[in-house]
Amino acid sequence: MSNWFITGVSTGLGRAIAKAALDAGDTVVGTVRKPDAVAEFEALGERAIAMVLDVTDAAAVTAVVDAAEERTGGLDFVVNNAGLGYTGAVEETPIAEAKALFDVNVWGALAVIQAALPHLRARRAGHIVNIGSISGMACWNGTAIYGATKFALDCIGRTLAQEVNPLGIKVTNVAPGGMRTEFAASRLLGAEPTIADYAETAHTARGVLTGHHGEEPSDPAKTAQAILTAVTSPEPPLVLLLGNDALGYATREFAMLGMQFETWKHLTTSVAAD
Repeated sequence: MSNWFITGVSTGLGRAIAKAALDAGDTVVGTVRKPDAVAEFEALGERAIAMVLDVTDAAAVTAVVDAAEERTGGLDFVVNNAGLGYTGAVEETPIAEAKALFDVNVWGALAVIQAALPHLRARRAGHIVNIGSISGMACWNGTAIYGATKFALDCIGRTLAQEVNPLGIKVTNVAPGGMRTEFAASRLLGAEPTIADYAETAHTARGVLTGHHGEEPSDPAKTAQAILTAVTSPEPPLVLLLGNDALGYATREFAMLGMQFETWKHLTTSVAAD
């Protein structure tokens, strides 16, 4: 049986991954933001262990990861799931709010990775799983800052994989599409005040996300099970798209980039030094 550390297990995909791991007979240490969520998570079973954590507090992250290591005897899977959503035009987004989003989605995840790695390196084993988003691969108007955090996490994860593969540590970046969670209802922040000129572009993102809440194409329980299947396979993926929408958006994005590369190849190759 395996030991999991999952950030953000109160709701959504984090809770679904925790349930899937518990159902498989594993032990899960899950982090929650509020003390009153501890009992609710631990009610899932005797192998469900809740710890209160704000991932933006790096010192607290280290203390909690160390405690999880001691409590379980060693973590096998470390899942960066905690995160926030955000919509708004680039021009509308206050720098302070953009920084706050990076604090949770990027620096919080990085703190977890850095806290876990000394333990995983000592054992020459372990698997870091970063829950990103298709918005971190395929850009769409109104989600620039959120997407930027997921682009950053994707780069951190894929580079980390190169650094730790010789040490026996695996990394998987997960990029889901839309799921039927409470993300659009309770975890989606937005820029205020808005600028009318962006009504037909950036502002449509919030309408899409909130207007189709409950109608998203993917099931979080199935998504969680797919993640478990992938990361427990003998050769787990470095990047895992989940959802028909994620596959469609990524395919179109990379096709567009390929066309751009080909169209401008004459300039790309014109700058070689003599």
